[in-house]
Amino acid sequence: MNAETRRKKIIDILAGETKPISASRLAEEFGVSRQIIVGDIAIIRASGMDISSLARGYVLEKKNGLQRVFKVMHSDEDVEKELNLIVDAGGTVVDVFVFHKFYGTLRAEMNIRSRLNVQTFMENITTGKSSLLKNVTSGYHYHTVAAESVEVLDMIESKLSEYGFLAPLQEYEPSEIKASL
Repeated sequence: MNAETRRKKIIDILAGETKPISASRLAEEFGVSRQIIVGDIAIIRASGMDISSLARGYVLEKKNGLQRVFKVMHSDEDVEKELNLIVDAGGTVVDVFVFHKFYGTLRAEMNIRSRLNVQTFMENITTGKSSLLKNVTSGYHYHTVAAESVEVLDMIESKLSEYGFLAPLQEYEPSEIKASL
């Protein structure tokens, strides 16, 4: 099988799965090295496909049609509660970003869509040397959240408000952030 055919089959496999698929598993399936698969994924991404690398493998992002940005603030102890609240309501935490007065907007991709993703994120952040991005701005941060419907996004907003996690906008925040809220 040539590389182009293999890449098309990799896309088909990823499109048919909701769970991450490891490069090792794909390598075994196609009888090539793991490094060949890593290269294939890079080429597929370069062609415009949105493939995320998670701790357990690759996931083809299925675009939810609706997204909303939420400005939130809470303690480090409430991070897990906040993320679980969003995924339990049917949302995907696409990213986290902060607006820093000096550095501007700092953004990190998250793609958290399940309690297992939340658990993995929490384990990685607590066992590593990194700190939460929200701590750069005294706890204030934003999440882009994707969902299947406006009703789900409204429910997430309601829950974030109920738990006291929603934060008010400030005058200094950039207009593009205000426009996306």
